[in-house]
Amino acid sequence: MTPSLKPLKRSPIRIYLGKKYYRMKRYASWYFGGKRYAKLRDPSKRLLHVAFAHRTVLLRKLRAVDMQLQINKAENLRIAVRRLDGVVLQPGETFSYWRLIGDTTKRKGYLDGMILFYGKVTTGVGGGLCQLSNLIYWMTLHTPLTVTERYRHSYDVFPDAGRTQPFGSGATCAYNYLDLQIKNETDQPYQLAVRVTDTHLEGEWRTMQAQDRRYEVYEKEHWVTQEYWGGYIRHNRIHRKVYDRAQATVDDEFVAENHAIMMYEPMLGAGSES
Repeated sequence: MTPSLKPLKRSPIRIYLGKKYYRMKRYASWYFGGKRYAKLRDPSKRLLHVAFAHRTVLLRKLRAVDMQLQINKAENLRIAVRRLDGVVLQPGETFSYWRLIGDTTKRKGYLDGMILFYGKVTTGVGGGLCQLSNLIYWMTLHTPLTVTERYRHSYDVFPDAGRTQPFGSGATCAYNYLDLQIKNETDQPYQLAVRVTDTHLEGEWRTMQAQDRRYEVYEKEHWVTQEYWGGYIRHNRIHRKVYDRAQATVDDEFVAENHAIMMYEPMLGAGSES
């Protein structure tokens, strides 16, 4: 059955108390949940093989969005990647995005960046770090690492102009209750390498031994529904094909199902995002 979503209206006090509750719940799971979290970081020594690499454009001109927020986002990303670059995920360990980065405060140098708040574009300290969680999630889907916690974006804000990845192939984040967690269930360590250049956010998962599998992530199904309250919901299912060294298909795996409230008319053309 296809879920039916509807924009939610929350009072400021309910939002405040909800954040407090879920943050405390996350702290409890970090320290008393029994998981072994990755914490070793050695950016000076890179594991030999690149399992998968990807990069995304750093600054985009978005309609009705102040470009200064994009510039601030780039600085926020530079601060965050210093906490993640070189992290080694040993067999049996779990990578926690927010446990490694920590809270995004002004004291640490974070600036106001763009954030999505209940479907509206607004600003917040540390805004823009979803680009980093999106990148890590996308790269992880091209490795044998296991995504154990990921949250989809609840709103589809911009049309598909220039989109190179399937809709719904990212991971939203909010300190600390919307986390991205990845477990290494293989028998070899993986190392995350991330950096910010003048033009791109770049990342790699690296290994000691070359991967014997190749992964192709794709959108298997896609549909749009008009809801009783007048809006539209976009849906899809993401799968990935797994190939062996001889490029023979060995599996076709379900990855995720996505449902997002569309913040634009579904038949708008690509020119809606400049």
